[in-house]
Amino acid sequence: MTVPGAQAARIEFHDWGWRYAERDDWAVRGVDLVVEPGERVAVVGASGAGKSTLLRAVAAVLPDEPDPDDDSAAAAEGSVLVDGVTPGSVRGRVGLVMQDPEAHTVMSRVGDDVAFGCENTGVPRGETWERVRSALDVVGLDLPLDRSTTMLSGGQRQRLALAGVLAMRPGALVLDEPCANLDPSGVQQVHDAVRALLDETGATMLVVEHRVGTWLDLVDRLVLLEPEGGVIADGTPADVLRSHGDALTAAGVWVPGAEPERGSARAPRPAPPRAGEIPGSVPGSTLAFRPLDEAGTRTSPRAGEIPGSDAEPTRVFRPIDEGGRAAEHAAGRTTERAAGRTPERAAEQDLLVAEGLGTARGRRQRVGSGIDLDVRAGRVIAITGPNGIGKSTLGLTLAGLLRPAGGTLRATTTLAGDVGPAPHAWSSRELAVRIGTVFQDPEHQFVARTVREEIAAGPRALGIPDTEERVGELLDAFGLAHLADANPFTLSGGEQRRLAIATVVATRPPVVVLDEPTSGQDRATWQAVVDRLGALADAGTAVVAVTHDRDLVRALDADEVVLSATGATPAAETRAPAAETLAPAPANPPTEVTT
Repeated sequence: MTVPGAQAARIEFHDWGWRYAERDDWAVRGVDLVVEPGERVAVVGASGAGKSTLLRAVAAVLPDEPDPDDDSAAAAEGSVLVDGVTPGSVRGRVGLVMQDPEAHTVMSRVGDDVAFGCENTGVPRGETWERVRSALDVVGLDLPLDRSTTMLSGGQRQRLALAGVLAMRPGALVLDEPCANLDPSGVQQVHDAVRALLDETGATMLVVEHRVGTWLDLVDRLVLLEPEGGVIADGTPADVLRSHGDALTAAGVWVPGAEPERGSARAPRPAPPRAGEIPGSVPGSTLAFRPLDEAGTRTSPRAGEIPGSDAEPTRVFRPIDEGGRAAEHAAGRTTERAAGRTPERAAEQDLLVAEGLGTARGRRQRVGSGIDLDVRAGRVIAITGPNGIGKSTLGLTLAGLLRPAGGTLRATTTLAGDVGPAPHAWSSRELAVRIGTVFQDPEHQFVARTVREEIAAGPRALGIPDTEERVGELLDAFGLAHLADANPFTLSGGEQRRLAIATVVATRPPVVVLDEPTSGQDRATWQAVVDRLGALADAGTAVVAVTHDRDLVRALDADEVVLSATGATPAAETRAPAAETLAPAPANPPTEVTT
C-alpha cells in the first residue's frame, strides 16, 4: 500500500548555536549546514557535541526565540530554518523519533496512538484512520488497532512511533538514536521500517547514531560535529570514513570493524587450562571431561579424542570429579569444583541467590519464572534477550526494588549482614549500602541541582568521610568534570547515563545493577564506562548489566543469562553453545531462561 507523502522539506542551519538554561557552555555552536529536500544525512560526533540539540531545533522542540533579557534562560544565535521559515511556524512538517520507545507512546491502544498526531493537526476523522492503516502497513506492524500498547516490545514501539510520524505525512524525518535500546532484531525492524517509510514518501532524513554502521546503507551524507566547533566533516559516507578516520575516532564514532576483544576491560586472567585440566586445579589433576550427546547423555570419548577438539563439534564438555559425578551446571549456576574451590568457599562468595525466581510488572503481569542464578562477588552477569521479555523487571527484582512474584531471592549473610535475607524488605538506607541501581531512564533517579551534588548525595547521606575525593575522581573518570556545576536535567542522554552510574558507584556497594549502562555513549565514553565496570568487578564488586550491547558482554567477559519466551509453560534450561566456546570447561556459558 502506497502512502502519499508531503513534499520533502529543506533544512538549513546558519551559524546556529544553542545554550541551555542555567548552563555556561554552549551545547552546540557555529553550525552551518544545508540539507536539500530528499537528502538522507547521518550526524555523528562525540557525546555532548549537540547532535540531539540539533534535531530538537529542527523538530521545533526548542523555542524559536529565547528571552534575551533573562540571563538564566536559554540562548540562541544564528538561525535554523525549515522550508525557509522557523520550525515553530510549520509544526508537523518535521517528524521526530527519539531513542526511548516509551517516550512516544501516549495512548493505550495502537490505533489511537498512531492517530494522535493527525488528530492534533486537524486531519479529518475519516482520512485519519485511512492514514493510520496505511502507516502501520508501511512499517510492517501487523497488529489489531485495539491492541494494548503496553504489550508491545521495544522494536514494535519504535515502529509504532514511526507509524505515528508517517501518518502525519511530514516533509522531514529526524531520528535521535532510534535503535539505542533495542535488541538486534528490533534494530533490523526499525531500520527496515525507516527504509520503507523513506521509499514511500521521499522525505528528507536526519539521523543521529553513535553506531553509524546501522545506517550507512541508507544515508547519502555523513556529517561530523565537534563540541562548540560546528561541522568539521561533511561528505559521502565513504569519503568521510576514508579522509577523516582520525577525527571520527577522536570523536568517539563507532567505525565499523572496531569491536573490542573479549575480556579487554578486565584484568588479565590466568592462562587457559590444558585439555582435561580443570581451571584452578593443580597440574596433573585427575579431574577429566566426558562429552554430552545431543540428548544430554554423558558418553565416553573415543580413544585418542581430545575434549574440545573439532572431532565432535556438536558435543559440549562438562567437568566430572574423581567419582564420575558431573559438576553441576544448572540454569545460571556453575558449581565451583571446576574452579578448584570447595562448595563452602564458593558459598562465601555468593551475594544473591535466586532459586525458581518469578518476576512481574505490577501485581498482575507475570513476566518470568523458574529463574536460577547466583550473583557473585567479582563476577559480571549480562542479562540479555529480546525487547519486552522482562530483562529490566528481572534487574529491578535482583536490585530489591520489586518483590519476587515467585520462588526466592536470598541475600547471603556476606551481603545482608543482620538486616535479613530478603532485599525487597530492606529500607532505602539498608539497600543503598548493599545494592546500587541504575535505571533504564537515568533522569528518574536524579535528586540534586548540580552534577557535583548528585554524585555527592549518596556518600553524604551515608556519612562517608572522603566524599569530596570520590566525587572528584568520578567526575574525571566519567568525563563529567566540565559539567560539575550543570543541572543534571540539561545533560545529553549519554552524559545523564554516565552521571547515573557515577552516582551509584560513589557509595561503593558490593552489588551494582545497571540497565543499559552503555546506551547513548560514543566510542570513547563507552570505553570509560566499560573500563570502570571491569575495574569494579576486578576489585570484587558483583556487576549485573541488563543490556543489548554485545560489545559490552564481550569486553567484560560476562556470564550471560538469556531470557526467552518458548511456550506457555515457563521453564529454565541451559543453552549449549558451540563446543569450541565451552571446551574444555565453560567459564561463563550463556544460560537461557524461558519466560
